[in-house]
Amino acid sequence: MAAAAAGRVLPASPNWYCSRCSDTSADGRFFGFAARHRICLLDVSSPAAPAFYGELIGHTDRVAAFAFCRHPAHGGLCASGSDDGSVQLWDADSLAPLGEHDLHQNAVSALHWSPLVKDLVVSGDEKGIIVCYWHSRSDSQQFFPEPRTIFCLTCSPHNENLVAVGYKDGMVIVIDISRKKEILHRLRGHDDEIHCLAWCPVPGEERLPAWQDELQEGGVPNGDLSQDTTAKKGCYLASGSKDQTIRIWSCTRGRSVMTLKLPPTKRRGGAIDPAVKERIWLTVHWPCGRSTEIVSSSFGGELLHWDLTQPGKRKWTLLGSSEGQNHSRIVFNLCSVKHQDKELLFSISMDRDVKCWDLSTLECSWTMPSLGGFVYSLAFSPVDPGCLAIGVGDSMIRVWNTLSMSNIYDVKTFWQSIKSKVTALSWHPTKEGCLAFGTDDGKVGIFDTFSSSAKNKPPQISSTYHKKTVYTLAWGPPTPPLSSGEGEQPTVTLYSCAGEGIVFQHNPWKLSGEANDVNKVIRDTNSIKHKLPARTEISWKPDGKLLALGNEDGSIEIFQAPSLKLLCTIQQHHKLINAIRWHHEHGSQPELSYLIASGSVNATIYVHNLKSVVENTSESPLTITEPFRTLSGHTAKITSLSWSPHHEGRLVSACYDGTAQVWDVMKEEPLCNYRGHQGRLLCVQWSPVDSDSVYTGADDFYVHKWYISKQEHTRPPQGKKSIELEKKRSIQPKVKAKKKKKPTGKSPAKQDLSDAVNGDESMKDLLLEENGVSDHEGEKEARETELPDKVSMAVSKDTSSSASAYSPFSLSKPFVTQKATPVKKDPPKEKPIFDASLKKKKPRSILPFTTSMDHRSKDELHQDCLRLATCLKTKDHNEDVSPDLGDRIHLGLFADRASLHNMMDVEGKYHLENGHPELFQQLMLWKGDMKGVLQAAAERGELTDQLVAISPMVGYQAWVWTVEAFAKQLCFQEQYVKAASHLLSIHKVYEAVELLKVNHFYREAIVIAKARLRPEDPILRDLYTSWAALLEKDGHYSMAAKCYLGASSPYDAVKVLAKKGDVTSLKAAAELALISGEEELSASLSFRCAQELLLSRNWVGAQEVLQQQKTLFGQRLVFCLNELLCKCLSERNPCNRKSPVPPCYHSWELNRDASFFDMVIKVWQKVLGMNTAEKATCALEQLRSIEHPPSTSNTHPKQVLFHISHDLTLAALSYQAAAWDEAVKSILGAVTRSYDAGNFTLMQEICSIFLPDGCENLRDKVDSTNAQSMAACKSLEAFVAYGLLYDLWWNPPKDSTILQNTGLDPVLCPSEQTALEQSSISGHSSPEDTPDQTATKMDENLNDTTEFQSCEPESDSRTSSVNLVDRQSKLNGCKVLLSEVTAALQNTQRDIAEVQQILADMIHQHQQQRNNLQESTNGSIQEDNVPQSSETESDKPCSDMNQINCKDEVKETITLPELTKRLLEAKQKLAEFPDSLKFYPFPDVLECCLVLLHIGSQCPPELCEQALDLLRKHGTANVYEKAARKFLT
Repeated sequence: MAAAAAGRVLPASPNWYCSRCSDTSADGRFFGFAARHRICLLDVSSPAAPAFYGELIGHTDRVAAFAFCRHPAHGGLCASGSDDGSVQLWDADSLAPLGEHDLHQNAVSALHWSPLVKDLVVSGDEKGIIVCYWHSRSDSQQFFPEPRTIFCLTCSPHNENLVAVGYKDGMVIVIDISRKKEILHRLRGHDDEIHCLAWCPVPGEERLPAWQDELQEGGVPNGDLSQDTTAKKGCYLASGSKDQTIRIWSCTRGRSVMTLKLPPTKRRGGAIDPAVKERIWLTVHWPCGRSTEIVSSSFGGELLHWDLTQPGKRKWTLLGSSEGQNHSRIVFNLCSVKHQDKELLFSISMDRDVKCWDLSTLECSWTMPSLGGFVYSLAFSPVDPGCLAIGVGDSMIRVWNTLSMSNIYDVKTFWQSIKSKVTALSWHPTKEGCLAFGTDDGKVGIFDTFSSSAKNKPPQISSTYHKKTVYTLAWGPPTPPLSSGEGEQPTVTLYSCAGEGIVFQHNPWKLSGEANDVNKVIRDTNSIKHKLPARTEISWKPDGKLLALGNEDGSIEIFQAPSLKLLCTIQQHHKLINAIRWHHEHGSQPELSYLIASGSVNATIYVHNLKSVVENTSESPLTITEPFRTLSGHTAKITSLSWSPHHEGRLVSACYDGTAQVWDVMKEEPLCNYRGHQGRLLCVQWSPVDSDSVYTGADDFYVHKWYISKQEHTRPPQGKKSIELEKKRSIQPKVKAKKKKKPTGKSPAKQDLSDAVNGDESMKDLLLEENGVSDHEGEKEARETELPDKVSMAVSKDTSSSASAYSPFSLSKPFVTQKATPVKKDPPKEKPIFDASLKKKKPRSILPFTTSMDHRSKDELHQDCLRLATCLKTKDHNEDVSPDLGDRIHLGLFADRASLHNMMDVEGKYHLENGHPELFQQLMLWKGDMKGVLQAAAERGELTDQLVAISPMVGYQAWVWTVEAFAKQLCFQEQYVKAASHLLSIHKVYEAVELLKVNHFYREAIVIAKARLRPEDPILRDLYTSWAALLEKDGHYSMAAKCYLGASSPYDAVKVLAKKGDVTSLKAAAELALISGEEELSASLSFRCAQELLLSRNWVGAQEVLQQQKTLFGQRLVFCLNELLCKCLSERNPCNRKSPVPPCYHSWELNRDASFFDMVIKVWQKVLGMNTAEKATCALEQLRSIEHPPSTSNTHPKQVLFHISHDLTLAALSYQAAAWDEAVKSILGAVTRSYDAGNFTLMQEICSIFLPDGCENLRDKVDSTNAQSMAACKSLEAFVAYGLLYDLWWNPPKDSTILQNTGLDPVLCPSEQTALEQSSISGHSSPEDTPDQTATKMDENLNDTTEFQSCEPESDSRTSSVNLVDRQSKLNGCKVLLSEVTAALQNTQRDIAEVQQILADMIHQHQQQRNNLQESTNGSIQEDNVPQSSETESDKPCSDMNQINCKDEVKETITLPELTKRLLEAKQKLAEFPDSLKFYPFPDVLECCLVLLHIGSQCPPELCEQALDLLRKHGTANVYEKAARKFLT
């Protein structure tokens, strides 16, 4: 088990952007998280610090979901889901797989182990499929509730059948898995990705004091669920979304009961740049047993603890009070575990730290760093021995204080200015905290890791960059030109060696200066003329006297400092050198310090003793070919070596075979082999403080500290074992170039690097990983494998690589340089090409037949020579005759032109037969027969861009013809735009435009037409109008408007823009019309827009719109009056019901003491500037010219009110001009309009607002000589009295006895209502109900209009108790209603209406009989139709009046002449009444009589008499007869 073998581990980073890829076991022992395609398990049972337990290995792609079983008996069981589509089950204790299923066809994105069913695992994938898997019986069930991408899912802890699922588009659903296809709730509210769902751990939904969503929406929507049932049954669900809100949902109500918005917390250590749209991942966690507390992530890594019972907005507390406790980047997952009496919370974050928090104190207990890339380099500080620097592929350096007692994971991270993989590290030999680093993109720099401000201090960067990856860094004594310069010099300088094979010397005091190429000094000192080998490794002897350079060709050269004189060359390895290490100098045997160990791409390690070489005095350099010791046993390339500082002659090596090996060099014996890593080892360091421990780093993203004494193996794996290890490591993620991770904007904070797999290691690493271990030769270390820059010269040296993974980078040299500049390192995105592609693919031969003929047997070839000689000889004798080569056509190559043509024809035919027309065309081009080729290709539809390009060589006409043919061919292939471009090339502009137009490529057609034709060309206008018509049809109105403008028809543009009819469209259309000079149209649109705004009660907006139009001044007055009227009505009838749209009133100063008309006129003058008589007259004329249709009960209440405002505006203007006759008529118009609309209460309100003292003073001001005016005035008085009459009836005095006729209900009987409905009042058919009904109907109507909500009549402002005397006088005022002459007129009108109705019915009946007759003669059976007709007759919703007539008809049938006679008589009677009487409406007199009689004892006796008298005379109609019966008998 890995944990036993390794002492301490820095693990791979948890995966990013997963809703649940980490979890804790139920018993609190394990915390597991997904890291790339494996799961890392930590033992967290000790509160002080976690211990690495092991890994679960088996998936072949990124693990996106992970969960433990919550059942106490099976605490070690867990499940994981991966992008490879599989779900695997594991036993954490033994790290063994227990089973898997591949029921998902797509990447698994969410998974949960049911808390209640111990063997149920529920998982969901990217396409929306949910799989329930019962592992103990291997049973499964699939659901597909929504075709959306699942982001998270979670099983309810209280009901085993409920599963909540969150989707990418913000939808949350709750499904019942026991009932297939059933979605219990669709929870809508979020409008972006759902990142996390958490059920409340406590069942029940007892209301918390702050459930604000509910209070706002007012009560429970779906019927009143009593609180108890809700509280007992349900359970709350919390969801966190990318829209920056957390919602708490009730599962009984299926709706949100609380919304928490993330507070904009300030990032410690610097404010957020507002320009950078901040990354957010909102995860939520509901701790055990706490129903009112939630922990959530926030912006930038902060964690918030929410107390849901807190009132007010601030419900949150920040976790981690002190600096540096919080994560520095977004947090992805939270999960908790009970530990003794404490509850611990674990978090994983983009900053690659795993943190543990104590929920009782909200403080961080421990932090475990993790690594997001290959571990390329390890280096112990010589000054501070426990300080280990780690260079990682996630562009960060970790400095681990391995000796820290308080915190075993005391790690500092450095990331400033690195921005690339850290491939090499080296500590300064004497200066504390001075760390040199080299990167994948060739950068060399120095960090100060020691100073207190170091954390945020950027490094110094050398101004000299390498062109490729930095392999090695080493500090050594200065060599020329640094050593020979004047003035003070550094004692040590920094040497860097990189992939392009060059070693630079950098001056650490002056990194901004130019670095020196060491090769220059070597050439000068040793007078070398030939090309120097490419350098791949560099190592200084600790005393600074000798420098060893390893080369790509496998040689090692030893130079003497400072002039770098070449002492000797070691020719031992024959492959690229990866590692060279000198033995330390502090042993008991000084001669050992001359040992130098080296490892290369082949697996053997050689140790050489250079003592004799150094002591040799000869001038010329020596060559060594015999090693001092040979260490063999590894089976792949050596990547790193380290001598033990505690022993003599003891070495540890790291290798691509996935193991580290300790050797006794002097005995050439393997001592111990470490196999704990899951990948290839890239670096190794022997601990400087503990002789038994070694640190290794690998491409599995891990650093292991392990103990030599605890290892069971002594030598590297051989044969089978080696193959098994190879296999184990080859389970690596498949490369999915298309894997779309969140796009990450580069922020000034830690660079995000690409998000592949772990969010960082970009595709190069994956390419490498896919192949697992491979013995790739001719390259430097692991780094080379994934850095495209490292193609190095190795490629040319070794093309027979076995690793497909490298292929994209191992293209031949020229390709690489052309394709990418040296700085850019984005790897090619295509899938890796396989081995075959490494060998250059041979192009197809253009003369295959001939070539094959020249590869026949020797005899045949001899015969060829003889035949050719014979033919040529005869040709010499007879020049005109072409030599007869017979069947040896291929000899045409050596004979005359005719024979060659013959041969070419045969070759061409061969190409066509084998499906290579392009080679045939090439041959014909050589032959010069291009025209034939073009014709043949055009006929077969095989023209290509290349053929078209070379067609001009045939001639201009041929070229034009070819282009036309190609355009036709492209049209068949539906490549219209390309076809049009080709037509343009032969100047066929109109054809190109027409082609695009016909195929609806309008945009492209317009571009061409505008660019190539005259501006006035009619085709352009035609294009615009055709496109506009199409756009208009599809509802793209604004785009269509632009087209019309382009076609210079602004009028059409305005019309189309206004088509949608909403406020913004109308506003824009009106402005457009104004700009285009269409003032009348602009005014009508502005008015429409204002009316729309009026419907949403926005008077301010309406006035702004009208203001722009001079011709709408009159309408501005109407809108102003309408606003004041609505305000007044809503004040008089306040209503408790909140309206959905709050009204938007002006804040005008109003004089409340003046009459309503005076108040309105004052506002007009002050605000709207109506301060001259001309303006008033002008407005009056404008308004008089507008006729509104009469209102009916179907007219919208707001419309009625607007038309009334229009009438009252006319009245107010007449009032101002003292034209009383007109004023009276206008007020009457307003009153009758409300009466006709069936809005009785509104009528009463208007009378009391505008005529608070009745009509007394009006009567005096009206011209008494004018019959019309007097009639109008009388009509108005009657309506005022009518309102008053009902008021008195509905509101009996408080102290009065109960209505006299106790037996009689003051509601008219049904048949009476109908007559009242029918009663025709002065030519208007008034749709009146009985008074009571009318009233209730009015009330409903008023409640519908949100302008003024009338409350019940009892609470009405008019219901003050009125003393009896006052009532008597008021009742006397109603005398005006009992007009004898009007009653007679109304009776006559009723007669006419009745006769007309009977006539209409007769005609209708007659028509139906005719139709029936026709049908029966047409062959349909009459019996079937008779019942039908009678049915329709009786079902017909005819008015009740009609039904009464029907009853009469049963008694006696009236003939047509009789009816005509009755009609004539009634019309003559009607003509006798004066016109003024007929012109103005009047309340129904008989109705008023009945009301007076119902009032009873309080009514003055003479009035009662008069009423009874009128009823006797005129109440002949059925309905009145019945109603009056009880008073007349």
